[in-house]
Amino acid sequence: MTVETLKTWDDAVLPFQLDNADIRGRIARLDRVLDQVLQQHDYPAVVENLVAEMAVLTALIGQTIKVRWKLSLQVRGSGPIRIIATDYYGPQEDGGDARIRGYASFDKDALDENGPGFAQIGKGYFAILIDQGQDMTPYQGITPIAGGSLSACAETYFAQSEQLPTRFAMAFGKSTEPGQTESWRAGGVMLQHMPKASPHVAQDGGSNEGGVLAAGDLLSGEDEENWKRANILLNTVEELELVGPSVSQTDLLVRLFHDEDPKVQPQQKVVFGCTCSEQKVRDSLSIYSSKEIGHMTTPEGTVTADCQFCGAHYVMDPNTLGFENGDV
Repeated sequence: MTVETLKTWDDAVLPFQLDNADIRGRIARLDRVLDQVLQQHDYPAVVENLVAEMAVLTALIGQTIKVRWKLSLQVRGSGPIRIIATDYYGPQEDGGDARIRGYASFDKDALDENGPGFAQIGKGYFAILIDQGQDMTPYQGITPIAGGSLSACAETYFAQSEQLPTRFAMAFGKSTEPGQTESWRAGGVMLQHMPKASPHVAQDGGSNEGGVLAAGDLLSGEDEENWKRANILLNTVEELELVGPSVSQTDLLVRLFHDEDPKVQPQQKVVFGCTCSEQKVRDSLSIYSSKEIGHMTTPEGTVTADCQFCGAHYVMDPNTLGFENGDV
C-alpha cells in the first residue's frame, strides 16, 4: 500500500456516542500499523490472525480508557499458543498519535497450523493491565478464557470486572488491491453501555460459561431494550464495511445507527511504536551480579538481548552490566 492510497480513516479510531440509546462506541481501522506489527515476526497464519484480532481490540479499548501511559492486553494459555500480548501507548501530547505493538509466543512443534487458533490457546486467562505512569498504582483485571474468540473474552472482562455491557464486531485479513502488494486490513466496532451508578446485576450468577457475567445480565427495562436494538443494528455490518477500503468510518456509523442520533468526537490516529532501548535492557540487567551476568555471556564474550515486540537485537559488553560492575 502506498501513501497515495491511504485514506484519512486508515490507522485511526473514531469515538462516537449514540445519544438515543445511552451508548458510546469506537470504530477502529488498522492497516499499515498491523503490517508493521506482524512483519517484525514470521508467524504462522493461525497465530497472525490472533495477533491481528488482539491489535484491533487494543486500539478500541485503549482509546476508550484514554490512558496517560500504557494499556496492555495479555492472553496466557496452556495450549500451543502460550502468550499473545499487545500494548497501547496513549498520545504523549495533545493531537499526537497513539502507538501499538504486539507479539505472540507459541510451541511450533505442537501447533496445528491448519486448526482453529483460539482453541489452541487452551485454558488460561485474559487480562487487561493499565499503567498510568510513575507514582500511580497499576491496575490489573483478569477473566478466564471463554466464548470462542478473543473479542468474546474482552466482552466477558467488561461484564465481569467492570459491569459494563460491551460488544465487539471485527474483521481482519490480508488483501491485495490492484497494482499493490498484499497487505493487512482490519477493522472493528465497539459498543458499550454508559456506566450506571447502580447497575442491574443478575442475582443468580451470570449466563456465561462458569456463571461469569455477560452483557445481558447487567441491563433491564429501557436500558435493555436500547442495548438489544443497538446490537441488532450492529449485526447487519458487513466485513468489507469493517475493514473499510472504500467505506469511511463516518459513513459506516451513519449507515448502522442513523436513527440513534450518533455524534462523533475527534479521531485518534494510531501508529506502530516500540519503546525498547539499550538503556532499558541495561536497567533490567542491573539487578544481576557479575557472576550471574557471566552465565548470560555468549562464547563470543557478549551479552545479547532481543525485543519480543520489534525484533531489535542488542549486543553489550558484560563488563558494563550488573550491579557489581557499577556501570549502570
